[in-house]
Amino acid sequence: MDYTMTIAGLERRLPLCKITEDLYIAGFIMFNDVEITQACARELLKLAPDFDVLITAESKGIPLCYEMASQSGKPYIVARKGPKLYMKDVVKVPVNSITTDYDQILCLGKAEKDVLNGKKVLIIDDVISTGESIAALEQLVEVVGGNLVGKFAVLAEGEAGDRDDLTYLEYLPLFNSDGTPQ
Repeated sequence: MDYTMTIAGLERRLPLCKITEDLYIAGFIMFNDVEITQACARELLKLAPDFDVLITAESKGIPLCYEMASQSGKPYIVARKGPKLYMKDVVKVPVNSITTDYDQILCLGKAEKDVLNGKKVLIIDDVISTGESIAALEQLVEVVGGNLVGKFAVLAEGEAGDRDDLTYLEYLPLFNSDGTPQ
C-alpha cells in the first residue's frame, strides 16, 4: 500500500509501514531524491525567520539541512547519535524516535557548541511525529547557549500537525491497517 501526496509542488508515493496491528505510517525518505530535497529546502527557507545557523539530528534530516544551508549560505550542524573520537567536551541528551526501536542519544562536541553559542538557530527535520527528536535538539540548542528561532520540517505527522510551535510544508496523516487515513 502507498499514500500519494504533493510536497513542495512535487507528487510522491509514500509506502505505508506497519507500526502496530492498527497503526501504519507513510514512509517519507528524502535520501536519493535530490529534486524533493531541493524543492523542500527552497519552500522552507521562504517561511524561515532571520537565522544564523541550522541544526538537525543524524541522519534523515541531513540532506534537507545541507540543502537549506547551501541555498541560504548559512552553516549547519549535525547532532550525532553518539560521540566521536574527535569530539571534545561532549554534551548528550536522550531521544526516543518512533521510527527507531531503541533509545538513542544526540550529542554535540565543543566545535559544534562554539558555532551555536549566542546564535539564532533553526531546527530542521524531515518529519515531525512524536516530537522527541525535535525536543532533544531543542534541549541541545539551549544547553550550548543557542537562541532557538524556529522548528521546521517538511511534514508534520499525526498529532504533530496540531502543534503551534512548528512550521511545516504538509500534514501527513496516520493510517489504519486498511490504508485509510485515521
